[in-house]
Amino acid sequence: MKSENVKKGYKRRILIFVITTLFIVFMFPKGESLDFQVSEGAIWTREDLIATISFPILKDAAIYEKELQEAERTVFPVFVKKNFSITDSINSFKKKLIEILDESIKVEASDFINPTFLSPKSFSTLVSIHREKKIFRKGNISVDNLIDYLNPILLKLNQKGILNVKRNEIKKDTIALRVGNIDIITSAKDFLFYDDAYEIANNSISNLELKDEYKEILKEFVNKFLIANIIFDQEATKLEIEQARNSVPRYSGIVNENERIVAKHDRITKQIKLKIDSYKEAKNFDITIWENVLQFIGKFLHISALISILGIYLYLFRKKIFYDNSKLLLIALFYMFVSFITFLINSAPIKAPIQYLIFIPVVSMILTITFDSRVGFYSTAILTMIVGALRGNDYNFMIINFVAGALSVYTVRDIRNRTQIFRSFIFIFIGYLTTILAFGFERFAKAETILIELAFASSNAIVSPALTYGLLIFIEKIFKITTELTLVELTNYERPLLRELAAKSPGTFNHTLTVSLLSESAAEKVEGNSLLAKVGALYHDIGKTIYPSAFIENQIKGENIHDNLKPEESVKIILKHIDEGIELAKLNKLPPEIIDFIPMHHGTSVLSYFYEKAKVLYGENNVNINDYRYKGPKPNSKETAIVMLADGCESAVRSISEPTEEKIKNVVNNIFNSKLEDHQLDEAPLNFSDINKIKETFLTILITQNHKRIKYPKQDEIEKGIIPEKEVK
Repeated sequence: MKSENVKKGYKRRILIFVITTLFIVFMFPKGESLDFQVSEGAIWTREDLIATISFPILKDAAIYEKELQEAERTVFPVFVKKNFSITDSINSFKKKLIEILDESIKVEASDFINPTFLSPKSFSTLVSIHREKKIFRKGNISVDNLIDYLNPILLKLNQKGILNVKRNEIKKDTIALRVGNIDIITSAKDFLFYDDAYEIANNSISNLELKDEYKEILKEFVNKFLIANIIFDQEATKLEIEQARNSVPRYSGIVNENERIVAKHDRITKQIKLKIDSYKEAKNFDITIWENVLQFIGKFLHISALISILGIYLYLFRKKIFYDNSKLLLIALFYMFVSFITFLINSAPIKAPIQYLIFIPVVSMILTITFDSRVGFYSTAILTMIVGALRGNDYNFMIINFVAGALSVYTVRDIRNRTQIFRSFIFIFIGYLTTILAFGFERFAKAETILIELAFASSNAIVSPALTYGLLIFIEKIFKITTELTLVELTNYERPLLRELAAKSPGTFNHTLTVSLLSESAAEKVEGNSLLAKVGALYHDIGKTIYPSAFIENQIKGENIHDNLKPEESVKIILKHIDEGIELAKLNKLPPEIIDFIPMHHGTSVLSYFYEKAKVLYGENNVNINDYRYKGPKPNSKETAIVMLADGCESAVRSISEPTEEKIKNVVNNIFNSKLEDHQLDEAPLNFSDINKIKETFLTILITQNHKRIKYPKQDEIEKGIIPEKEVK
């Protein structure tokens, strides 16, 4: 079963490696068949670049875009004239309206069949006019006569020509009036805009010698009959614009085969850079399928070699990360994400130096905080090389980001609270400032260019700490990774578990503080995680808060409950504090790395006091030693092994009645020898040199803590409770 899990682990690691490499390979931009990236103002240090094919020279992107806009401005909006008779339209409507009015005079006002474009008041007036005309026959205006007032007004406007757009909807004063296949270029002033025509019609109605109520009806009719006859053709206009843009040449010249593009030691001018970029694009279209395959293999080997360097480092020096697929996946996701951002920025048709918005310092800081500074530094070095490759082997860009990323690693190396992340801004900015100025001065870049680059780099420096702060929370939760920040937060004595331990089990709490000091100091000596050892030691005995009086360090009155219990009953009580500690830790959501310390600090050691007591009571042959062992597991890391040794040494030394240096040394040696002989340290990555360093550290601290002090005058009497007589002066 174990071998199957190992095989699955290796398969998953290989899968992560292959997927990451392939993903990054596909992020290489097209047209990068040449393995270099040039910057305007730089010096060409290679051999003369000779064109192997003839190719056109691309225009500068800004110039080309300006020419496209100029071409677009030469196009006039296209309009088409629509022929129809206003008179026929009005007469047709008049006939239908009379029919509606004939029906309406027969019914109540609430049943009127009103055309939707007329207000109820206007329609009621029309019904009254129609009814009166029917009754009196003579002397009254009819609906026919009223509508006829519109004919000359609308006919005049129609003959002038009404555009179906408002004045503010057209930016040009000239339009193209399309007649068949011919465009007649004319001034827009020769026609009426729709809003102008509407205003003229209303003004003309206002000047008629009619009752106001009749004028209001006519104005409402205008909404129905004022129809534009010069129609804007949007599709035809778009087609004209597209044809005008297509007529702008994309190229500004040609380079012939065998012609020199740039000579060695020449400065890269704007024109030379255009030639080099055009050559790269042309070469991309010129390569065969087989060359494409070879290029893909080359890119794969390129990226896989870089990632393998990081993998080898993790395998040799950070095995815990290498064998944890979730942590490898986290690193891989960061690599893929940054590569994808680089791809998008490479593809963006923007002139500004937006490449400085590739947030490499974010990855540097997160990996440093999540793992350690060496992993962060190695990852930064590899990632900058990958991004440099994606940028066409852009050496300048690679160095700029390497310096900024490396400085960000150093700023969070010994981080002790989350707000410290924000001090990274200054160092990231200094990294960008120094390198951008260095390369800018080297290539004689304009001050304006340098300032723009610094502006984008400053944005990176400002945003990176905030992104790091925000992403860390999600990474800790999703990947269940315990960062040093989490460990620092767990050292706060105001944490519920530690506060409860201090209140309920003061003896255990004092023991815990000494063990944490011993563990932290020893871990530093053997290049272990001193912070992890310290935190693990602080929480290793939290299970004792459930039944504190069962443990001798909390028995203040000197009454030992185990004196009246059978050894096997005492063992059950003692063993229970491990399970209760684990339960408390999980309930308070302690990280798995800290929970490991609770069972491992005892390993599978024997509770020798109760075992010896049982042998006396029941006879050696009637006692099974395994019944008096802790359940384990044994320590499997430097830190858990150190806490086991520190716990045993502190407890044993504390039990010495009159501690001397010799006694302390003998007790500590005995604890170390017994753990070794009982094979408790077999699974921990400690060698004999490490064990000696740990022992020396323990002895230094324990001897210092328990050294003899000079007695105060008459201290013996004070200790016996005798109040000494005051000295007479």
